Amino acid sequence: MSAHSHAAAEPEVIVGRENAVGVVRLNRPKALNALTLSMVRAVRAALEDFSGDPAVALVILEGAGERAFSAGGDIRTIHERGKIGDGFAEKFWAEEYELDALIARFPKPVVAIMHGIVMGGGAGLAIHASHRIVTDSTRFAFPEVGIGFIPDVGASWLLPRAPGQTGRYLAFTGESVRAADVIRAGLSDTYVPASNLAALRADLLALPAGIDAGQVSAVIDRHRVEPPAGLFAAYGAEIDAAFRQEAIEDILAALDDAGSEFAAKTIATIRSRSPTSLRLAAELLRLGRGAKSLEECLLREFHAACLTLKGHDFYEGVRAAVIDKDRNPRWSPPSLAEAPPARPEDFAFTAGVRPPAFPSQEILS
Repeated sequence: MSAHSHAAAEPEVIVGRENAVGVVRLNRPKALNALTLSMVRAVRAALEDFSGDPAVALVILEGAGERAFSAGGDIRTIHERGKIGDGFAEKFWAEEYELDALIARFPKPVVAIMHGIVMGGGAGLAIHASHRIVTDSTRFAFPEVGIGFIPDVGASWLLPRAPGQTGRYLAFTGESVRAADVIRAGLSDTYVPASNLAALRADLLALPAGIDAGQVSAVIDRHRVEPPAGLFAAYGAEIDAAFRQEAIEDILAALDDAGSEFAAKTIATIRSRSPTSLRLAAELLRLGRGAKSLEECLLREFHAACLTLKGHDFYEGVRAAVIDKDRNPRWSPPSLAEAPPARPEDFAFTAGVRPPAFPSQEILS
């Protein structure tokens, strides 16, 4: 068998049983384990099988290779198919968000090992797990406002509930942060150095069927250490003071008043992002703050995502970041002053597409 045919035969998701542990490994390491629709379906099928199997005690969710848990969704394909308008992008998001909700409601412990890059759709798989582990190589971000998209996969549920204003900082800057910051923002639970992962995995694999979440936590705690201080430890007060402002313009003004080097850098970052995406993100987070469930937020995010397919900035942002890689997106409109605020009704309905379905959950009441 040639190297090419061997690579082609390699599954995008490797599913297996190791003792009483179900293992789901994202397996596109050369693509930073970016999620395809077939991967979303394979992970869902695996979880549904493990859910009903009494011999499975817990599930480990991990990424192949050392570089990434998952860098997000396969946005190049979504970009291409969105331009065609064949409904693929909407189908991908609907099924992806259903998977996120399944992980959040899963009846057995799910241990997500957030090693390497964790962004966007990849973050969606991890942040809703019952046990979320970060390592010294974790680089976590919701980078969507930088590609003309919106923080999704349940971001509008978790980020408004993050301690202080850490969630709003992540949403409006798109900046990547390290392990301590992911924990401080409430998006992970435990720091385990990469050098401890093999021992942790061995201890988890030794657990018998029938164990509960507390017993899984006790095993993980044996390998827990304090992470090195991160961005939020250094600049948390400054972030809280500025990002508690409701309007993006008021956040920028507060940062300008702070006058620090960090504030100036943050202003430049926000001003480089899509004004339309910033408006949409601000409204999604505002509505998410009062939401009754994750599913309500996912449904709203779905309609917001579909809205981006009808505009300019998503295609331009992906072009600049992924296709041409010139890092010079030309947003339209080009400034916040010209971008109208988003409204709740913008996220209410998308004609002609099937939204995500969340069985036995009241979504919008």
